[in-house]
Amino acid sequence: MANIEYRTLGNSGLVVSTVGLGCNNFGRAKTATESQEGTNALITAAIDAGVTLFDTADIYGSERGLSETLMGHGLKGRRDEIVLATKFGMDMAGTNGPDWDARGSRRYIRLAVEASLRRLQTDWIDLYQLHRPDGITPIEETLSALDDLITEGKVRYIGHSNLDGWQIADAEYVARLAGHEKFISAQNEYSLLERDVEVEVLPAVNAYGLGFLPFFPLYNGLFTGKYSRGGQGPADGRLTAIRPEALDGVPWDRVERYQSFCDERGVTMLAATFAWLLAQPGVTSVIAGATKPEQIVQNAEAATAWDASTADIAAISEIFA
Repeated sequence: MANIEYRTLGNSGLVVSTVGLGCNNFGRAKTATESQEGTNALITAAIDAGVTLFDTADIYGSERGLSETLMGHGLKGRRDEIVLATKFGMDMAGTNGPDWDARGSRRYIRLAVEASLRRLQTDWIDLYQLHRPDGITPIEETLSALDDLITEGKVRYIGHSNLDGWQIADAEYVARLAGHEKFISAQNEYSLLERDVEVEVLPAVNAYGLGFLPFFPLYNGLFTGKYSRGGQGPADGRLTAIRPEALDGVPWDRVERYQSFCDERGVTMLAATFAWLLAQPGVTSVIAGATKPEQIVQNAEAATAWDASTADIAAISEIFA
């Protein structure tokens, strides 16, 4: 087992591994985790490696709900060993019934949580996250509905994803004013090449004591160190097989400078990237996707492979300033 570390998620008692498993690949077409067998193998490898945070959403999979369904079967007998996080609020195309775009409403949340619990074959969700604000429902209604789920024991903690800094502050204010349970986590895209959250989101997260969970932290696998200028990379990699267009915009001069930086210190790019992310204030766990058992093991090992100095972290930041 990798020597994974564990942190509390924001100002809460929920403890999670510093490496999380992004389950958006479960049920994804043309991946090893498209099948139940492939999903089971990854779930087993993750738990055995010490990974506890499993992050999915009702919308994930080649058909809506498939990721949760595969997880429900794959977690039988091991449910108590993980922290199960899922999300609601994206367009389920009628899978949860009509929603009229008000997917943060009390009515819709009730439909969504019951559907997720059935698919996941569990009585409770450890971390239930608003995937995206709907632009219609007042945040107080959303918080009040989530309050009820916590009281009933169907949900233990609540978080959000894709909120702007002002929306994080607004949700905190409303929760305090009305006495609702507060969000304990925020999930937004964050990587060495996507650092916009440093402007407003991370300051808000740190001001209100939320735990931050970056998604796409490895920029779709770019920072595994397996890709190079000219589009070279693993044939079944996400960037070569699914998003080859993303390679066109990569600042290769910076990436190559980063590779040289890592080579000089005798560390892999993967280990250096995990070290940089986990050194950022507020970051609790790095949610990384995987489709093969060896990938999650590599991530788990990379998270503690390098004890970077403050100067090293600053140097990495400067490369991608």
